[in-house]
Amino acid sequence: MSETKDTHVHILEDGTVIEHSHEAHVHHHSHAQTKAVLNRLSRAIGHLESIKRMVESGRDCSEVLIQLSAVKSAINNTGKIILQDHIENCIVDAVEHGDKEALRELEKAIDRFMK
Repeated sequence: MSETKDTHVHILEDGTVIEHSHEAHVHHHSHAQTKAVLNRLSRAIGHLESIKRMVESGRDCSEVLIQLSAVKSAINNTGKIILQDHIENCIVDAVEHGDKEALRELEKAIDRFMK
């Protein structure tokens, strides 16, 4: 990944000028829920591996679909935790600093996640 400094100047509606810089393409976010997210992902991976074994052994399709639904739900719930954590830890900071690009990126990420 390249690391380039990019300085931004934002002028808020009240005329306040905010200037900040950050490393492009490098984000070092601190998230409170990282361990919980990693645990959930590990469980989902394990569950998905067991579904793969079900398919390999010729288990009933309806059983496989039910288990796939459970994994899909687990992934969606994990995404919700990531989103909540991102809003609480990154977006709040971005709003406080007038970083509208972070809000646009969040909007794009939500759109992709919801598909």
